[in-house]
Amino acid sequence: MSPPKYVDPLMLAAALAVFLLGGFPMLGFAVGAGAWLVQRIVGVIATKHVAAELAVGNRQKAMGITAATTLGRVWLMTLSVLLVGLLADHEDGLAAALLLTGLFTVSFAAQGIAHLFGSEGEGAGRANGVPAS
Repeated sequence: MSPPKYVDPLMLAAALAVFLLGGFPMLGFAVGAGAWLVQRIVGVIATKHVAAELAVGNRQKAMGITAATTLGRVWLMTLSVLLVGLLADHEDGLAAALLLTGLFTVSFAAQGIAHLFGSEGEGAGRANGVPAS
């Protein structure tokens, strides 16, 4: 478990402290955190399925899984924010949106850093599929 790749759960824990101490809407935190954790689990499962499909040489199915789960994860987070904002209070929706934006930004940056400094077998150090010398 490389630290940069899994920094978003640490940020989620830190955000809980900020929400509690700052008096921010806890419903927004709960919905945002729940949506984030569900999409994260879906991502892990999808990665395993993609690896299995690539292992048997089925690139089209692997790409289909990647595309479908990526879009589904975005919709899950978007609809979570929209629904909590409409059904509860606008401040709850804003809190969920800000939390998810922060988590996504940190996760995206951490994945890039992990890819840059990962082993060559994971694709790091390559430019256009050419191994680094």
